[in-house]
Amino acid sequence: MRRTKLLATVLLGLCAAMPAAISPQPARAQATRYADAPPIAFGVAWYPEHWPEERWDTDLALMKAAGFNTVRIAEFAWSRMEPQEGAFEFEWLDRAIAAARRHGMWVVLGTPTAAPPAWMTHDYPDTLRVAEDGQRARHGGRRHFSFTSPRYREFARRIAGEMAERYGNHPGVVGWQIDNEVGPPSFDESAVAAWHAFLHERYGSIDTLNERWTTQYWSQRYNNFEQIPLVSSGQHNPGLLLEYRHFVTDVWTDYVRNQVEAIRQHADPRQLITTNSMHWNAGYDHTKLHEAVDFASWDAYVPDGRPVWINLAGNHDLVHGYKQRNFWLMETQPGRTDWVELNRALDPGQVRELAWQAVAHGADAVLYWQWRSALGGQEQYFGTLLGPDGTPAPIYQEVQQIGREFAEAGPALEGTVPRDQVAMLYSYDSRWAIDYQRHNNAFDPLEQFQSYYAPLRRQSQGVAILSPDQDFSRYPLVVAPALNVVTQEQAQRLAEYVRAGGHLVLGPRSGMKDDANMMWPQKQPGPLSDLVGAQVEQFYALDEKVPLAGGIGAGEAEIWAEVLEPQAEDVEVLQRYAAPDSWLGTSAAAVTRKVGRGTVTYLGAWLEPELLERFVGQALANAGVTPILPGTPEGVEVSERTGEGKRLLVLINHGEEAATIAVPAGARSVVGELSGGTLPGHGVAVLQLPD
Repeated sequence: MRRTKLLATVLLGLCAAMPAAISPQPARAQATRYADAPPIAFGVAWYPEHWPEERWDTDLALMKAAGFNTVRIAEFAWSRMEPQEGAFEFEWLDRAIAAARRHGMWVVLGTPTAAPPAWMTHDYPDTLRVAEDGQRARHGGRRHFSFTSPRYREFARRIAGEMAERYGNHPGVVGWQIDNEVGPPSFDESAVAAWHAFLHERYGSIDTLNERWTTQYWSQRYNNFEQIPLVSSGQHNPGLLLEYRHFVTDVWTDYVRNQVEAIRQHADPRQLITTNSMHWNAGYDHTKLHEAVDFASWDAYVPDGRPVWINLAGNHDLVHGYKQRNFWLMETQPGRTDWVELNRALDPGQVRELAWQAVAHGADAVLYWQWRSALGGQEQYFGTLLGPDGTPAPIYQEVQQIGREFAEAGPALEGTVPRDQVAMLYSYDSRWAIDYQRHNNAFDPLEQFQSYYAPLRRQSQGVAILSPDQDFSRYPLVVAPALNVVTQEQAQRLAEYVRAGGHLVLGPRSGMKDDANMMWPQKQPGPLSDLVGAQVEQFYALDEKVPLAGGIGAGEAEIWAEVLEPQAEDVEVLQRYAAPDSWLGTSAAAVTRKVGRGTVTYLGAWLEPELLERFVGQALANAGVTPILPGTPEGVEVSERTGEGKRLLVLINHGEEAATIAVPAGARSVVGELSGGTLPGHGVAVLQLPD
């Protein structure tokens, strides 16, 4: 199969006016700080178009008093900037940016393409998104555009270019956000045409596609690409379903590139470009999409007001891994959301706690959504810093404390990045492939990934989350919990990593599929079999727990179990099933093997949490990974940021009760309330360690 080119090539065939793709921007410094600005961007989403101009200075003064130094504006203001087709009105935005600068605010501009104006959707209905059931979206929401519409691409490129021509060299504009939380696909005519062109480019010939997808099954064989339906789910060919995800990834990546190119034609290189993603979102491959931008950013929300710190930590690490550099938290809630059945507010202290957690994991910015409640519109009840009456909400004082601390700790944190000791491989292809065919509905691939992340993060206190195609060679331990889809190239890189001295852990369902979502013809783990030195004789979905015994102690497997059969003489069995009356019997459940200067371990069962905790402990010890701060109490998160000869510890007590911490010798307090080794509930401490 040929590698897919950027979808701009496809869309050029639909509309000659569509822009060509551009090359990814070169990697910049690890930090995402903009020139002359504070080390930590601290700010809020501000909508000056919602309010009379005579109110702007009052709002900006309150922002300054809160400790903010950054505002994000304009990402939903298309109808204000272009009230009629081709008639641009930027004077109000000129005045808003000038007012922000008078009050010491840096400005991030959002391209407004998440909410097209009514004149466009009325006059050009082909710009509207079509759902899979054929229903065309109506005006009045957001993200209701077609991501493949050539006409919409032209309009989006034009507004981004007009903005960049005006503000691309403005000294107060430090960055750009492309669109807002891109994600909903479309199934309109332009999408179908782009889908067929995508498949032709990817496979080259219909015969190759038929062979790779096994289309003789159920008489699915196609005579040409135009016969292939565009569908996202259901009882369809596994190859088609996985390629649908690849298609959506390519379309969104090119959609973002289209605007990046328009901005880059006019923008000062110091202005960094990003797009904001969402919580563990798997609508498309975020690692590939972020090739189009300078740095990653994401929007972290806790709708039920009950944060699970370990899961938020994982999402921060995931976003950091998109570019393997520091990121921005572009949106987070100052208290509550408004879209679930019960929109509980975060407890006192938790807004501060979660802001510092983001910084600990590599955020160079924390921005809140939003500044003040709009009097109308769909998000009237969302948590804000000011109420609809324009006075500070109760959370304002807690945010002020964060602002003071960021300003105080910023110089120490400047130029530092998170220290990570372990890499986890997060494969979108594998997540999609398993989700389409779970075989056991309880086998949630994200839950399985998080089940490994939690003990790895607690015990090592530093985890990177990377794509299987990224460079993981520097990590002593690499863990791939369910690398279901594996290419020959990826298998070769993993083997080279192990032979060079790395320690690789593979979880259940690894090596089942190729990149067309077809079963490998050899037994699982497919192209990894020679490396592992063992094969899966059979796999079983479990409806009840199964006992295990062996070197990591007694325990149980649940949800999934594989019978492993060693093929090489040097394979060591780590754990066996203890179920003699079942198909599993006393067969191997986990094996390990030395290869070259490293080791590879295959775990074929979904372990219960306690047993997995012990397994992870052994894997870390085998790789020589020790915690950054040993003996840390449960519920206390430890992170380290390093760089430019500096080492800083960020300690966060996510629990309600005070915790006692063994402070390293020579540590100097930067900010926080650590006193005599005691950190109160929801407390934060930043310590600078001696060189």
